[in-house]
Amino acid sequence: MKFLIFGALALFMMGCTTIDQSVDKTMEQWRALNNSKRTFEVKTAWVRQTTQKDNLGFRKINRMTPILAGTLVIQGNGMDGISAYGREDGQLKWHLPVKNGVEPSATLIRDRLFVGASDGNFYSIEASTGRVQWTFPTKSENLSEPLLDEGIVYFLAGNNVLYALDAATGRQVWLYSRQDTSVFSIRGGSKPAIKNGVIYIGFSDGSLVAFNAKSGAVTWELQLNRNKRFRDIDASPILDGDQIYIAGYDDKLYAVSAAKGEVLWRVDQGGYSSVTVAGDRIYYPTTTGEVLALNKSNGQKVWSFKVKDGIATQVKVFKGILTFGESQGRLQFLDANTGQVLGDMEPGRGILSAPQVDEKMDRVYFISGEANLYAIDAQWVRTIN
Repeated sequence: MKFLIFGALALFMMGCTTIDQSVDKTMEQWRALNNSKRTFEVKTAWVRQTTQKDNLGFRKINRMTPILAGTLVIQGNGMDGISAYGREDGQLKWHLPVKNGVEPSATLIRDRLFVGASDGNFYSIEASTGRVQWTFPTKSENLSEPLLDEGIVYFLAGNNVLYALDAATGRQVWLYSRQDTSVFSIRGGSKPAIKNGVIYIGFSDGSLVAFNAKSGAVTWELQLNRNKRFRDIDASPILDGDQIYIAGYDDKLYAVSAAKGEVLWRVDQGGYSSVTVAGDRIYYPTTTGEVLALNKSNGQKVWSFKVKDGIATQVKVFKGILTFGESQGRLQFLDANTGQVLGDMEPGRGILSAPQVDEKMDRVYFISGEANLYAIDAQWVRTIN
């Protein structure tokens, strides 16, 4: 009967040249009534240990965001390699051993997976089988997510060298090395962003630099983070229109002109992870343990959420809901408009990887601090009175 009522209303509204305000009011009342009869349910669909054996030594960093590749979910860990599992049931499909593991997130294009590893190599992998197509030696840990554009893969190695490689062969196109004299540095690295043939990326010396994507020539550079201890710009630059949003560790969030490299506005709270732009808002996880909702045009705060344990990962939008991990706590789900908690789950030993969302299946994937891959079902459920 509800279907017939809604169908009749839809036909009525389509056939009218003007919409009666009373109908609008009734629809709003129904929507409010429906919302009041729903609860947000979070439950574990499956969980898999991603390491081939238990880690009995010191804790490794597991922060690769899961990759969805057709019927597979691909996950690397910071200990012994990268594996693919069935998205539905979590059954192991293939495993690629990698010494010291895979820490950063990867980039997928069709059946090609590009990722840097802690063994000093950058990999091109056939996603469906786990077969290595080529490797490129960086002679350094690789801690940042790569970017693929027009057949070129760009990534920042752990020794502050930015590489551009031919994606088909692994041949080096160009490189840019930037020396950092600071004694202390945060473990991580910025993912490049690209627009109109210009690459933008942050470095551990606190600089944001723009490059010609074809030649590697510097277009402009801007010194942002000037902290005496940690100057890192490990967050990836997020492009929106002509603006770049990028955070410095224990520093500030900056809105920068992509064309001129000029600071447009700033927020006096630093960050490790990238911001998320959705509509007219920016969702920003800070190094002071907050998640901020900001006005995109000027950085004014709309609301804030205080993380109880550690700091938050990058925020992901999941059917109008925000989800993120806490480095020493839970997977959280928040109302995007208010910051109110809708649901959460405790995986143990925190979450350092930004979650991956699958809206078609109402599912969220992430790797925990213990290197366990979780598939979480999260959805609104009607409450029966």
